[in-house]
Amino acid sequence: MYFIGVDLGTSSVKILVMDDKGQIQSTVTKDYPLYFPKALWSEQNPQDWLEKSLVGIKEALLGLETSKVKAISFSGQMHGLVMLDSHDNVIRPAILWNDQRSIIETNYLNEEIGIDKLTSYTGNIAFPGFTAPKLLWVKENEPENFAKINKVMLPKDYLAYKMTGNFATDYADASGSLYLDVESKTWSQDMLEILGIDNSVLPKLYESYAPIGALSEEVSQYLDLNQEVIVAIGSGDQACAAVGGGVVSPGRCSVSLGTSGVVFVHSDTFIKDPNNGLHAFCHANGAYHLMGCMLSAAGSLKWWVEEILKSKDYTHLMDLAKEASLDNGLYFLPYLMGERSPHNDPHARGVFWGLNLSHGQGDMTRAVIEGVAFGLRDSFEIVKSLGQEITEIRINGGGSKNDFWCQMIADVLSTKVVKLETDAGPAYGAAILAAVGAGKFDSVKEACDTLVKTTDSYMPSETQAVAYDKKYKSFSKLYPALKALFPEV
Repeated sequence: MYFIGVDLGTSSVKILVMDDKGQIQSTVTKDYPLYFPKALWSEQNPQDWLEKSLVGIKEALLGLETSKVKAISFSGQMHGLVMLDSHDNVIRPAILWNDQRSIIETNYLNEEIGIDKLTSYTGNIAFPGFTAPKLLWVKENEPENFAKINKVMLPKDYLAYKMTGNFATDYADASGSLYLDVESKTWSQDMLEILGIDNSVLPKLYESYAPIGALSEEVSQYLDLNQEVIVAIGSGDQACAAVGGGVVSPGRCSVSLGTSGVVFVHSDTFIKDPNNGLHAFCHANGAYHLMGCMLSAAGSLKWWVEEILKSKDYTHLMDLAKEASLDNGLYFLPYLMGERSPHNDPHARGVFWGLNLSHGQGDMTRAVIEGVAFGLRDSFEIVKSLGQEITEIRINGGGSKNDFWCQMIADVLSTKVVKLETDAGPAYGAAILAAVGAGKFDSVKEACDTLVKTTDSYMPSETQAVAYDKKYKSFSKLYPALKALFPEV
């Protein structure tokens, strides 16, 4: 049997075909444009997603027996706002997760509606990246578009709708909308009233592994697939990445070193951070999770290496960073696009602190990756304060390919870090959800226990952990000291 995972990312869609033993049979990646029409804006054309996804699936199936394909599921960039009119036409370009235009609306929700009400309605506070502030922005700034709304959906749900005709979403991805009551798994009527939208414009809610129907006749013919191929709705990229890494049991934590950085912790029950530094969301396995997201992780290193140093030689620069002293007195705040967890501050900016004439490329490169590790620890500390005992971190993302950075994460978080045998990210998790939806496995946990394997491990060094702990305490004082200055610059 084959199962297809479609991961709708920010810059490309990745298609993965997995067999029933968990082995990857093929992968295809298709790029599409990302638009920045104004400062802080980030948009895409949903039609690009659909076209590239269909072409990518067709290409991924070349040379395979398409009759063996049993199910397909989706992973998607979270929080994006897709609006359709009564004719199912896209009303305006999708507003993406990293778009920061809705600062005023975010402040309105947190300050005028109030954090206490927001957390009682949804379990979370407002962030500019979430969907609800984007809807308020459209209502205020593009009332003619707001008036046309017939359907509101998240990015991956647009693919599911166009491929099946079924208007659906899952609890985990919907958790990032800020109009789902996460604990009760229902749309929050209080939030819908604040937003000025009706329940009828929102999709039906499902568990992430649940089948929502079959491919449309047109899509099945184009892909040369049986129309009875099951379509499971899937989930947001972080929940899918956690499934792909087997983070579906207590004690396990996923750390993603992608463009953004994520600390993702499974929880059997709904847990809310009283200080609202972490997101409290549903999980793709039917349970819940805590998540901290920093906006610039490996993205910080990419900026430093490629934009500032005008280099592509990551290996050499990481070797220089490894040779640099931990006690070099240099710090980096990785807030290049503002920050989400735990500061919720779109005004925050990147900072090198402590520079002197003795510092070189190695020191500054080390400061960048240390700053990312410390930013992840900010969220990790909150997780521990909520009584979650973490015994193992499963690391993924582009940054995880570097052993030095993996060991640094183990030392900074003072926890065992393991790599995945198949680090195919959210697309692999989506394929696992497809397998569960098709009935190959009785649960997501059973699927992960069977399919997900680990390889290299990194044990924390007690000496290094103590040294990093001391440096982290200094790092953690910098943002509070600079917070008032960020809006001025």
